[in-house]
Amino acid sequence: MKLVLAPMEGVVDFKMRQLLTEIGGFDLCVTEFVRVIDACLPDKVFHRYCPELNNNGLTRSGTPVRIQLLGQVAHALAENAVRVIELGSHGVDLNFGCPAKTVNRSKGGAVLLKDPEHMYEIIKAVRDAVPSEHQVSAKIRLGFDDDSNSQEIVDAVVSAGANSIAIHARTKRDGYNPPAYWEKIPPLIKDKNIAVVANGEIWQVEDALLCQQRSSCKDLMLGRGALSHPDLARKIKAHFNDEHYVGLKWEHILYHLIHSAIHHDPAKDEKYFASRTKQWLGYLKRQYSQADILFDEIRRLKTKEDVADVLKKYAIAP
Repeated sequence: MKLVLAPMEGVVDFKMRQLLTEIGGFDLCVTEFVRVIDACLPDKVFHRYCPELNNNGLTRSGTPVRIQLLGQVAHALAENAVRVIELGSHGVDLNFGCPAKTVNRSKGGAVLLKDPEHMYEIIKAVRDAVPSEHQVSAKIRLGFDDDSNSQEIVDAVVSAGANSIAIHARTKRDGYNPPAYWEKIPPLIKDKNIAVVANGEIWQVEDALLCQQRSSCKDLMLGRGALSHPDLARKIKAHFNDEHYVGLKWEHILYHLIHSAIHHDPAKDEKYFASRTKQWLGYLKRQYSQADILFDEIRRLKTKEDVADVLKKYAIAP
């Protein structure tokens, strides 16, 4: 069983990947998408999105990281894919799932689900350009407005030669509204020679088991569930491996937040740590009632020192 940390724009960045992989359970991380227009991007862009390239493409705890590209021009995506592999990315991922209107208006992300032939051209160009020993993966949804062409979408990914496909079991129109339609995955992948990762609405260990059962996929991708439940991957792995694991308490989560170095980023302004902490508390409150109380305590604080001082009052090393 493999667990993949999902790419989430503006949320799962370098520091969040570092934090969550140190808690444990993940086998692979995928970066926020790097937008490609029609040319090869400078190396500094890839290093900005994936500082792990300075550590052989690994997080501080040793989890491999894969750069995700988003765009519509096949030859440009292929050129950039080759470059990210040369820089040390553990494979390359292609984004066909982002529902953001600004992205879709520029013919990137989920809007390409309307045109499986175009998807095929992109994936094929990337697969042909990237050395065969390196993985090429694609992240998709079931469709754009509906799932009427979901089989065409999956067939395009498979026939183009991708090594794996992550299926977010909702359409673009569904957005992130529950439920995720895991049961729609098995017919799409029947007799297909490709690794499949199921994604969507996995908030607890029980959800992971149900997703495996309904999707027929052993491998899973965690997104918002991992943000609200930072040791969810570790709990799932422990259950799957029949291991004893005592989950993290609220005080332990705060300890990890402080020691993740999210607030040590000279490239960000003084308010960055405060705003990131408040953002994360919005996810954590689903699992921890203490998150609402802490948010009220820090809501008017703006400096990283002031926010960190409050967190340190409650944090306890696990």
